[in-house]
Amino acid sequence: MVDIDKLLVQPGQIVNLKDYDTAYTGKYDEEEAEDKLKKNRKKLAEMQETFYAADSHSMLIVLQAMDAAGKDGAIRHVMSGVNPQGCNVQSFKKPNSNELEHDFLWRHYIRLPERGQIGIFNRSHYENVLITKVHPEYIMGERIPGINSVDDITPEFWQNRYEQINNFEKTIYQNGMIILKFFLHLSKEEQKNRFLERIEEEDKNWKFSLDDLKERKYWDQYQVAFEEALTNTSQDYAPWYVIPADNKFFSRIAISDIIIHTLKSYDFSVPELTPEDKKRIQEAKESLLAE
Repeated sequence: MVDIDKLLVQPGQIVNLKDYDTAYTGKYDEEEAEDKLKKNRKKLAEMQETFYAADSHSMLIVLQAMDAAGKDGAIRHVMSGVNPQGCNVQSFKKPNSNELEHDFLWRHYIRLPERGQIGIFNRSHYENVLITKVHPEYIMGERIPGINSVDDITPEFWQNRYEQINNFEKTIYQNGMIILKFFLHLSKEEQKNRFLERIEEEDKNWKFSLDDLKERKYWDQYQVAFEEALTNTSQDYAPWYVIPADNKFFSRIAISDIIIHTLKSYDFSVPELTPEDKKRIQEAKESLLAE
């Protein structure tokens, strides 16, 4: 198994992303990782079926990263064996006019997974302390009382927002939501390589956006924003994991290992039938055999 503790951001830990090797692969090479991922997919599919049947909890998986870090691929490769009936993916773009009529958490709250479901947020409520921190002018669209210009957005504003996120996650955790948050940590050089690949290979052109190149200019500011978000919002009930993302094969097995490890810790089981239920099933069997 991947060394999960090495990737975990401990509550209260001050995160410096330079301390994390984006190319780390542990003991795995690509071939070993592919074999392990196949086994993990099979195991995860079995566990998800039990999780769905137990119907006592839900799970929220948050994926955040710089562009081209592999969020979509991680979802596809890690969750490909899971029954679609018990798993859904939500992607969050720029908030629309209706969403801006509510607080920043509203559009995320209404798309949380139900009990028995695994929900994946491909980008999430953390955009409100990431892209908005790099581009504070976006906050003005929220029309928050007392925030009349970007000059009104103080360090206290961001601390309040981290606290609001922590309270939101604590509330849903206390009501049965298992929360796992993954930051796919990509190097600037590897992002450049992946952008060039998208440009040079015609079948990948659709993945490239000039907006991605524009945001790359703010690389250093985003690194700081991620560090502050991870530092302020990794909690026992909603931990962050920094996933090395230069090698996609490792990021995928790391994410799948963490999900499996977490589900195992809850020891979910299929509900036991009552004597009355068993009697009704036997009667149904006899009725079918008598046809």
